[in-house]
Amino acid sequence: MSISAVIVDDEQLARDELAYLLKEVDVDVIAQGKNGVEAVNLIKELSPDLVFLDVQMPGLDGFGVIKKLLDRKVPMPQVVFATAFDQYAVKAFEVNAVDYLLKPFDKKRVSQAVEKARKKIGASGSPNDQLDTLVKMLEQQQRPQAAKVLLKSAGRLFLVDQKDICYASIEDGIITVVATVMEGQSNCRTLEELLDSLDPKMFWRAHRSYLVNINRIKEVVPWFKSSYQIRMDDKKQAEIPVSRAQTKRLRELFNL
Repeated sequence: MSISAVIVDDEQLARDELAYLLKEVDVDVIAQGKNGVEAVNLIKELSPDLVFLDVQMPGLDGFGVIKKLLDRKVPMPQVVFATAFDQYAVKAFEVNAVDYLLKPFDKKRVSQAVEKARKKIGASGSPNDQLDTLVKMLEQQQRPQAAKVLLKSAGRLFLVDQKDICYASIEDGIITVVATVMEGQSNCRTLEELLDSLDPKMFWRAHRSYLVNINRIKEVVPWFKSSYQIRMDDKKQAEIPVSRAQTKRLRELFNL
């Protein structure tokens, strides 16, 4: 059964790549959009079976698109979220959104997402309630990202720019943050809590005990059994392990 689809992504190359992969699994791409406003109009006018929606877009992002459509009571297609950042994908997945794809797109994962969508399209019921749950959850969980981070050091409180943070680590429940000019402790209880307050385009959970600033990685060091460590550009040039689960993400970041 051929199904109709709309692709919305602000990157032309991403749209082209996904359209090519969808053609191979009998999906008819009837339109493409490059921003959230176009997404709303295309879904409203064309009523596709399926939409592949980029999460991170300037202006109206992917979740904003869903909220606007739900507010206008537009019948919703099945939705597959596309993202380069795991934290968004996990949020979507946890409330059972149809599916998500991590960039760069993988042929097998695209095929799996399409098959999952086909089953949902063939079943009765609308994804509106499911997507409404997703939007409400995000509104509750989203926190404004502070430009600066509060650190305690030598009995004093300092405000440090996010861009100056090299990495953060946790040991015995204490989070240590290393920046270019100083080192201190965060009052966050977990690395997840700290990550929520940071720019997701800049920071990455390389290991369960480490959070790193992608822009502060100085060197990728091959390690045992196809694993890696990353050397940071702090004063001590700390070497941080990359967990096996995050090795793929490292390769994607630097085209290894």
